[in-house]
Amino acid sequence: MDDIDRSILAVLATDGRATLSTLSAASGLSTSAVQSRVQRLERSAVIRGYRAVIDQDAIGLPLTAFVEIAPLDPAAPDDAPDRLEDVDGVEACYSIAGDASYLLLVRVPRPSDLEGLLQRIRTAANVSTRTRVVLRTYFEGRPVPPPAAV
Repeated sequence: MDDIDRSILAVLATDGRATLSTLSAASGLSTSAVQSRVQRLERSAVIRGYRAVIDQDAIGLPLTAFVEIAPLDPAAPDDAPDRLEDVDGVEACYSIAGDASYLLLVRVPRPSDLEGLLQRIRTAANVSTRTRVVLRTYFEGRPVPPPAAV
C-alpha cells in the first residue's frame, strides 16, 4: 500500500459513496487508474465492504450497552462468539484483555429488552455478564485515516 492507496482509503472512510471522479481528484490519478486500485483494494480485503450508517434511535433501538462476558466454566471451550453470532441485539463482539473474555456492543428498544437479551446471552454462551448502559454517544464510527508509510 502506498500514499495513493492511503489517499483513496481516507476519502472512502469518510464517504463510502464517493465517486471515482472524487477519488481521482483526491489521488491525482485518472478515473480508470483509481477504479483499478479500488478493485485491487477490494480483492485484497483492505476494503471489506460498504454500508449505510443507520441512526439507531430512528429505527427504534435507542438503548445501547456494553456487556462484558466471562465463562462460568473456564475449562469449557472458548466458543462464545460462535454461540452469540446470531443473537438479535448483539451488534459486535470484541476479544478483550482483563477479567472478562469478550466485550459485546448491544442495542435494544427498552430496558426490559436489555434484561431479556442479557438472559439470552447468559444462556446461549454459558457466561456471566457485567453491563454498562450508554447514556449518550458523542461520536462513534469515526473514520481513522490509514497510517503513513514508515
